[in-house]
Amino acid sequence: MKILTVMKHSALLALVLGFMVGCATAPQQEEPEGPTVAEAQAAIDAAHAAVEEAEAAGAAWRDSADMVKEAEAALAEGDTISAVELANRARRQAENALAQKRLEERRLAQQRAEQEQQQAPGSYTVERGDSLWSISGKSDVYNNPYKWPLIYKANRDKISDADLIYPGQNFTIRNDWSDGEVDAAVEHARTRGAWSLGVVEESDRAYLAR
Repeated sequence: MKILTVMKHSALLALVLGFMVGCATAPQQEEPEGPTVAEAQAAIDAAHAAVEEAEAAGAAWRDSADMVKEAEAALAEGDTISAVELANRARRQAENALAQKRLEERRLAQQRAEQEQQQAPGSYTVERGDSLWSISGKSDVYNNPYKWPLIYKANRDKISDADLIYPGQNFTIRNDWSDGEVDAAVEHARTRGAWSLGVVEESDRAYLAR
């Protein structure tokens, strides 16, 4: 009776050990190598979209589209790893090119806005004791008294005599003069001659007629 019990226990132990060894040595399922075909195709599609967007903005690099074609060729040969790597590289390249393009556009737009602001007409209200000479010499006007003819020319409808202006008059201060116009104004200021109230000098008439 004891022998039979021992034999039963031994058989049960052997069965348990066999099951444990079987579980430990069971072949494990192999994990798939590399991306799937669907993943590779998705990467290629994303690269296509990025390159097309960059091309539409005029920012695409020449080899981006070629890189996408190489990715498609790799996928056709079943090399999904190379296909994904090439597609992702092309996408990143196109995205970087587009970002650089937009950054440059913003920089140029800001530059144009600053230039337009600098060239926008200003104004000056005449105060007691002012003259075109003193107004032109102010730092917030032209910072050069010899540029006074520019004020005269821009406000010819308000100034009958360059030697005679009145408190309260509001003059337009233009900042979009060409270099030639500035040079002509300075030359006129240097060669005009003496100031004379109530008389419009012929040299002033000639200057305005240019």
